Formats: sequence, C-alpha cells, structure tokens
Amino acid sequence: MAKPRPCGCKGIRTCLICEVEFGAANLQKEDDFETAIKEGNSFVYCPKCPGKAWSGWDENQVVQEHPNHLGESVDFPGIYIHEDFLTKEEAEILVRGIDDTPWDLSQSGRRKQNFGPKCNFKRQKIAVGSFGGFPAFSLFVQEKFKKVPVMDEFQSIEQCTLEYNPDRGASIDPHIDDCWIWGERIVTVNVLGDSVLTMTYLQEKDRCRYNLPLAPDLYLNFDESLVRKVVRIPMSVRSLLIMTGQARYQWEHRILREDVKELRICLAYREFTPPYLKGGDKFGPLINKIYELASCGRV
Repeated sequence: MAKPRPCGCKGIRTCLICEVEFGAANLQKEDDFETAIKEGNSFVYCPKCPGKAWSGWDENQVVQEHPNHLGESVDFPGIYIHEDFLTKEEAEILVRGIDDTPWDLSQSGRRKQNFGPKCNFKRQKIAVGSFGGFPAFSLFVQEKFKKVPVMDEFQSIEQCTLEYNPDRGASIDPHIDDCWIWGERIVTVNVLGDSVLTMTYLQEKDRCRYNLPLAPDLYLNFDESLVRKVVRIPMSVRSLLIMTGQARYQWEHRILREDVKELRICLAYREFTPPYLKGGDKFGPLINKIYELASCGRV
C-alpha cells in the first residue's frame, strides 16, 4: 500500500476510506506524543492567558476554568489567537466561495484548494506554476489581516484551503512548515468547525528536517526537558491563529483524527522568508512576478 491510493493517501498515511475499503493498516507507531499522554505531561493553551498553557487534555474544560485554572502551568510563547476574527456572515461568504471551487485530494483524508507558487522544498526550487492570484471571494480576509498588530507588513504568497471531514477520518501528521521558503508567521483562519492543534517538541535527531537549519539561529537550540510535553491549542470556529518564534520553529504541530468531530474548513496563509522579500539576496524577476500575482485577485 505504499503507492498512492484512490483516496489520496500514500506511504504510511491513511484515512478511514483506505483502512476500511482497501485494507491499509494504520502504520503510525507510538511516539513521544502517546508517551506524554500516559505520563500526564499534556497541557492546554488558554486563549485568555496569552503565553500560558495549563495541565489537562480536554480543551473545553481548561478554557472554561479561566481565570481559575487548576494544576501546573507552562510558558508557551509564539501563539497569537484572535477569537471571532470572522463574523458569521463572513464565514458564510467563504464557505459558499469554497464550495464553488474544485477540490483536490490530499493525504490522510483531507481535501485541499491551493493558490500559490509551485515549490520543491527538497531541491529548494520555486516556479510560478499555475498560480494566477487569489480567489476574489476570499480577498477580504487579507484586508482584515492589516488590522492585526502581529501581521504588520505580512504579504500572503500562498493561500491553501483545507477540509477535514470526520467521515474520512481526516487528520494531519506532525510537521513544521518548511523553513527555506515560508517565513516566520504561520497563519490559519478557522472558517468552519472547532478543532485542536496538538504540539509536540521536535526531537534533536530530527532538527535537520523541514530545512530547519535555515531558520533564525535564535530558534535552533534544543531543550531536553520539553521532549515529552504535549501542548494543545484550541482552534474555535471563525478564529485566527498565528504561530511565530518557538511555536513555529521548535514544535511540530498536528491535528488528530479524534479532534475532527465535525466538518472543518480552514484557510492557511504563508509569507516568504527574508531572503525572498524585496531587498533580500534571493529577490529577482521571478519572485517579483509572484508578488505581482499575489497582490491581485482573480474571478
């Protein structure tokens, strides 16, 4: 079952469809994430306590305890949450536009719609590809970014719509967004459905992955004490989540199948790393063309 399957999965990645209909085995092995749960080293980030996560696993219980949190807390910098970033009407506009846009299959039960340049992360090559700008129905989201203090001068280069359907057993494996081309701010707008982002500290042996050596030196240190900790980040419907700094570069993030309890749709936005910004040593005609396409919408 290593080859791509009709459901979109390949390799060790599986969804309910290929597990049930095609007999694919769930090949994910126990890792430090599961060990941490057994040892009780899980924490929930409280959106109302910036930079703090509190002992527990159930995100609803921990958030409802605010401000009278119980148990141990840990510092967790690099997370910005703006609840109710979208109005209900704005979310409905996005859902209608997304429904009218063709989907592509993705792995682990997801579907996606991608708008951005074509990137080869292994070879560190970039091309315009089929990128022709962002869909017009979603441009107002980027306008709203201008009112968010931590998004000063953010220029969206990629917009990716992701659908997580519980009927497909949708999830996403632990990862760090590539550090060669994507900049420090990793942005997610949760359009439909509540969910949770589960964070696990990247082990020292894996710190050559994701082009991580290209990240700012400030974030390349390793803290053994964090290896067996899990931090869960609530993502409520219509909220904005931004990962920066330590949360972006030192922690892998995933969405567990068990945390997709209802249909979830989100928009993910990426910016360029400093070398590809205007004035950077990688900026040139090709990158300028991508900026031009990214600054205009399409019907």
